[in-house]
Amino acid sequence: MPLTSRERVLAVLNHEVPDRVPIVIGPSNATGISMPAYRNLKKHLGFDAPEQYLYDWPELGTVLIDEPILERLHSDVRGVHDREPPRHPREERKPRSRLPLLQLMGVGSVEGDPGTWFPAIHPLADSHSIADLESYPWPDMNDPTRVAHVRAEAQRLRQENQYAVLATPWLAFPLERAYAVQRMDRFFYNLGKYPDFAAALVAKIAELCKTLMGNFLRECGDLIDMVKIGDDLGMQTSLMLSPKMYRQYIKPIHADYIAFIKSRTKAKLFFHTDGDVFPLIPDFIEMGVDILNPIQTSAGKMSNLEELKKQFGKNLVFCGAIDTHRILPFGTPDEVRAEVQRIIESLGRDGGYMLASVHTIMPDVPPENILAIVDAVEEFGWYKK
Repeated sequence: MPLTSRERVLAVLNHEVPDRVPIVIGPSNATGISMPAYRNLKKHLGFDAPEQYLYDWPELGTVLIDEPILERLHSDVRGVHDREPPRHPREERKPRSRLPLLQLMGVGSVEGDPGTWFPAIHPLADSHSIADLESYPWPDMNDPTRVAHVRAEAQRLRQENQYAVLATPWLAFPLERAYAVQRMDRFFYNLGKYPDFAAALVAKIAELCKTLMGNFLRECGDLIDMVKIGDDLGMQTSLMLSPKMYRQYIKPIHADYIAFIKSRTKAKLFFHTDGDVFPLIPDFIEMGVDILNPIQTSAGKMSNLEELKKQFGKNLVFCGAIDTHRILPFGTPDEVRAEVQRIIESLGRDGGYMLASVHTIMPDVPPENILAIVDAVEEFGWYKK
């Protein structure tokens, strides 16, 4: 008899072999579908329903997937998300007015093509003074509206006991928020030139993340199966910063953050980090990461799936690996099907793998290829008992 979706995921998280490879589509931005691709998928399936963005953020571009579509995609995981308090720049603007939308911590995006947003406002771009951090108007992470709804949503999912639950408070990524408020090039310049300032900035944001996460887990930490954090640390062929700099300045902050989370929930720690992060995987394991996402197979040594499985498969569950760089946007459904089979045979051998795309399924992915992913799991993803 097939397992329920939640039983299937829990088996993998406990390093047991489930009945089939779990599918993770939709519970977070890192495992989601962009609005244009979703619209094409709905049209292809003949499905009509109102559209809503994940976290109610259009500039994020990722859709809150309707339940009938999640069921068609055989997704085994559902998400619980926080909410941002209303912000007047969003409430008062006219549609596509080209005015910037302010995000958390004063960062702003502007709209280019309709529905396409780009980071444009970095309020601390010109600073390398710790005094500026002390006087900056940081957001109130204790605002109760951020988490007022999460216990009811988590309780509903747990009472149904059908799907695994991934808690995914948005923007709880300390390093990414640091280079958002500074601009990426400026932050990394400061990390080399003014490391005390850069480290203080990340530490300040980490405290804000911990405040939000603490409130979130107080509400539903007993009802969730996984909790997602992370920070993008890799590029196509290397890390964004040297292992030495990571271990000196960023790893202690990540380690403290993970310990904080694990002291408040038994949920497994889902860590998202793009690019070629192969050299840091032992550090992730040491800090207590349970699930590594998105396994960007187009990036450097992350393409060496046999080595990933051999070196780290006993300690980590892998989530992701379905290529969004070439296969999904430009391949045929048969090529997608073959890629899914290849990934399952490598990372899914003896369990330890949850299938997802490498980050968001982008606008240029045809609906036939999205369906080819999940239909291939139904064909190749069942384990023999």
